[in-house]
Amino acid sequence: MAEFLTVCASADALQTLFALLPGPPPTELISSAAALDRVTAAAVLAPEALPTFVRSTVDGYAVQARNTFGATNTLPAYLHLAGEIHMGEAAAQSLQPGQTILIHTGGMLPVGADAVVMVENTQLSRPDEVEVLRAVAAGENLVNPGDDIRPGESVLPAGQRLRPQDIGGLLALGITQVRVARMPLLGLISSGDELTPPAETPATGKVRDINSYTVGALAARAGAAVRSYGLLPDNFDLLLQTAQRALQECDVLVFSAGSSAGTRDVTAGVINALGTPGVIVHGVAVKPGKPTILGVAQGKPVFGLPGNPGSALVVADLLLVPTLFHLQGASAPPARQMQARLTHNLASSAGREDYVPGRFTERAGERWVEPLFGKSNLIFTLVKADGAILIPLHATGLAAGQLVNVRLF
Repeated sequence: MAEFLTVCASADALQTLFALLPGPPPTELISSAAALDRVTAAAVLAPEALPTFVRSTVDGYAVQARNTFGATNTLPAYLHLAGEIHMGEAAAQSLQPGQTILIHTGGMLPVGADAVVMVENTQLSRPDEVEVLRAVAAGENLVNPGDDIRPGESVLPAGQRLRPQDIGGLLALGITQVRVARMPLLGLISSGDELTPPAETPATGKVRDINSYTVGALAARAGAAVRSYGLLPDNFDLLLQTAQRALQECDVLVFSAGSSAGTRDVTAGVINALGTPGVIVHGVAVKPGKPTILGVAQGKPVFGLPGNPGSALVVADLLLVPTLFHLQGASAPPARQMQARLTHNLASSAGREDYVPGRFTERAGERWVEPLFGKSNLIFTLVKADGAILIPLHATGLAAGQLVNVRLF
């Protein structure tokens, strides 16, 4: 077992954890249309070219470019209007020298044409004659087969978290199913004699469970399915029995509370009893969230999160979220950050990362961030905040007026 509260940096804690986790995740084949935010399990290759035919990128007139050379507003080129290509129809008509055909954006270029004149650069001189007021070069205002993607080209790499445009690209190629990493199932155990379900009115000395829902929501956003194993008292045997069942059923296990140095702290003991190596980190150089526990049992990651809502949320964002992406074969997306000027001095100690809730304000057209000096067990300090002001690991504080990074919630 790691020495209690021999703290390490959050990045080092993750590196230690990932080195002990197994290889590629299990996969499944799902509908591409339903694959938003899922992670590709293998590279996806294009089965065909896109587009599959020469298409116009503008509304205008298909032409042979040489017939427009020298055309200007004062000396237009005159072309015979030979017809129209309707959207969704093959261009059955060939273009002859001296002719033009009306075409719409996305329409198929007729045989014999090699460019399109934008409609803004034309005008009708007669019902069957078009004045071209600007010359075009061959290939202008066109896309050719394979300009977007070529057959066999990699459409998406393995480990890509699918975005709306990625799904559009898959379906544009007729790829209606995609192989993705199976969603990790996260088991969540809340422990503490003081906790009560949110629907109940707490008795004196008790509080409603918060962390099950904030941490669960954060995990769901990171692509996990969440299963709650209820509220348990600080009882070693009951916690171990429940944790053993949860670990068999789930891919990752999270204990909420029970990671501080109190006499009722049993989380570390339970994690060690689940299997080797057990606890690998007990203490992370983060404020709030120092008494966090990381462990591995049966090849699965196990977390002991602090009970304070602010601590639990910060640590879950820093450590649990990247782990959930790792279990899907992906890297966590970069944290969303904004820069702002600090309204007040902030003190810190070198050797730890501080995350201070902050709220954006505006002064003379410039973005500022105001620290919210609430305690880490007050949930509405977080509700009122736009993000967390980051005090770097080796800094001893930040000065008012300094440009700082704010990690957005």
